[in-house]
Amino acid sequence: MIEDLKNKKAALELLQSETNEKLNDYRQQVSIIEKQIEDYNKPALTPKQLDDISEAIEEAVGSYHFDEVDDYDIELEMDYDGRVQASSINLNESYRLVERITEKVHSLFQEASAPEETKDA
Repeated sequence: MIEDLKNKKAALELLQSETNEKLNDYRQQVSIIEKQIEDYNKPALTPKQLDDISEAIEEAVGSYHFDEVDDYDIELEMDYDGRVQASSINLNESYRLVERITEKVHSLFQEASAPEETKDA
């Protein structure tokens, strides 16, 4: 009697293990298909184009003046030793950096004409 129960338990554990392996395989397949769906309408870029984009971003960030004191909000606090320290620093004018990066990247391409999208489409 006890041997039968142990055998049934072992068989069920084996089935559970096999089912878990199949489940993981299905999850992986779903993940791959989701990535393919996500990438479906993305334009394909050559390695040279990707390098050009990276260089444009590096140039835009590299030429940005991060030393403009008025562009930051700084919160100061006193620590336990009586020292003043910055607890947070926030860049206020981040839109200017974003605009600079966007302009550099856009300058690498020409905009294609596309039909206007409608709400029904």
